[in-house]
Amino acid sequence: MSVNQSSQQATVLAVDDSTVMQGLVKQALSNTYNVLLADNAVDALSVIYHNKVSVLLLDVSMPGIDGLELCRTIRSIPQFQALPIIMLTARDGAFDKVQGRLAGATEYLTKPFDAQKLCEVIDSVLNVKT
Repeated sequence: MSVNQSSQQATVLAVDDSTVMQGLVKQALSNTYNVLLADNAVDALSVIYHNKVSVLLLDVSMPGIDGLELCRTIRSIPQFQALPIIMLTARDGAFDKVQGRLAGATEYLTKPFDAQKLCEVIDSVLNVKT
């Protein structure tokens, strides 16, 4: 996990078991958002309980508890039911997207991602939330 707090920026938690993908997400977002990183579901839950996370980016394919199960778990916790969750995954089939939405994802984006598009989607879910 990495923490770089700024009270002016929205906080994005990126959950991905790939350190390469974590680095790409951090590079794409760190000029605009405070970016926190976690590489598994347990650490992600700890981060959202101990930090004011504005948006959650979730990979689907992770060892142990995958992103879909983590999304369902987060949606079952009352104080996190309104937390915007964006699935950011290599799974791009129609069935995968439906599964993401059924699990509670707010948006579903595929890898490789476009940094500008990712920022636009984050801004969009933040504006809907407020």
